[in-house]
Amino acid sequence: MGFDLILRGTAVLPDGSLENAWIGISAGKIEAIGTSEPPSDAQVHDCGDELILPGIIDGQTHACSYGGLPGIRSTTRSAIAGGITTIVDMPYDNPAPLNDLQRLKEKVEAIEQHAHAHVALYGTVLPGQSMEDVASLIDGGVVAFKISTFESSPTRFPRISSDQILRLFHALADTSLPLGVHNEDQEIVRAYIAAAKAAGQNGIQAHSASRPPAAELAATAQFLELGASAGAHAHIVHLTTARGFQLVDNYLADGFRATGELCVHYLWFDPERDGEELGARMKVNPPIRPGQIEPLWEEVLSGRVAFVSSDHSSWPIDNKFTDSIFDAGAGVPGLETLLPAFYTAADERGFDAAAMTVEQLCERPAKFFGLWPQKGAIRIGSDADLTVVSRTPQIWNAKNAHDDLNWSPFDGRRFNITVSRTYLSGELAFDGENILNQPGDGRYVRRGQSHWFE
Repeated sequence: MGFDLILRGTAVLPDGSLENAWIGISAGKIEAIGTSEPPSDAQVHDCGDELILPGIIDGQTHACSYGGLPGIRSTTRSAIAGGITTIVDMPYDNPAPLNDLQRLKEKVEAIEQHAHAHVALYGTVLPGQSMEDVASLIDGGVVAFKISTFESSPTRFPRISSDQILRLFHALADTSLPLGVHNEDQEIVRAYIAAAKAAGQNGIQAHSASRPPAAELAATAQFLELGASAGAHAHIVHLTTARGFQLVDNYLADGFRATGELCVHYLWFDPERDGEELGARMKVNPPIRPGQIEPLWEEVLSGRVAFVSSDHSSWPIDNKFTDSIFDAGAGVPGLETLLPAFYTAADERGFDAAAMTVEQLCERPAKFFGLWPQKGAIRIGSDADLTVVSRTPQIWNAKNAHDDLNWSPFDGRRFNITVSRTYLSGELAFDGENILNQPGDGRYVRRGQSHWFE
């Protein structure tokens, strides 16, 4: 059999690492995996002692929240440089969210024009919108839906009422699609922010305290109960405490479809340790909380974390330069740091970092969003989306990022690995320094047949 390309190195497969492996690629697919001498009639790239991983899937990004649909270009360029071959993009685009078939069509056209990486999409609904558009968005290939219990913007990021959330759950109950939620109780948060301002409190520590765990957990509990009553899949897109994951697990144990997601910055930063240095640069919602890093790692080890994502937000640094922490934008860039940050944190705790990375950043999100087994694993018949990493340490310099933002809370942090190559559909897209593929080489990825609870 002839191959277009053969990669040699240590391949991290679903059942463990395979040294001295070779992967044969043809027409964008993995056609063979072996350990003997590979065929000689193909281009061969020898990765040496580097690790060959499945292409990373980032299950939570906000590519278009600032620059509109053209923001897909810089976001996916950064993704490719970070070893991410598929992003799952949230629906809260600027100036209007993805809530109907026309907006889906427009975003797919933008992907076809701008994307360097593959893109799967969340859909949403607006306040008062009927459920008629839900079916058309599902038919259009969206992989999930998301709403918010907190209003950041009345048009782009609105609050959805409880009765409408319940109707949406009922509309999704007979499908495999999850409904995700930004989980904060609006009344609690606004009251606490008002009290903090009145008391003259400021700084990143005040931000965490002004959006207390009670606000997050109250919204989480109500959302899970609404999902359970409808028999639908309720997904919490970011939990910041171990208690949150345990609450989700209680519903799962009772036989309901419930999952919780973790973002990598919650596994790295603590406002009491890092707040003075980073300030608003580490502001996200829900907040990064003190004392939660190790408890959250325990949740990862327990299996209660569905998967880990970046929650990448395309905000320029000027959005953080405000007199008050309460006026600073929430969100951080994360596409080029998701893989090395997660791997490094796992590695430094003595875990099998390669296997854990593939599980949390590849296999689990692929299954969750209906992309398995085409994506998420190195296996025969899967897409040849592959990431090669060297175990060469690096000090992250955000000025070298490929996202047009060039700032990061991870700036100056030491990572234990470096992305050396990224292959998209069997083609070299990043060589460790330069993006080699073109806008439009990425494709719109529709939801397939796999689902989390099969």
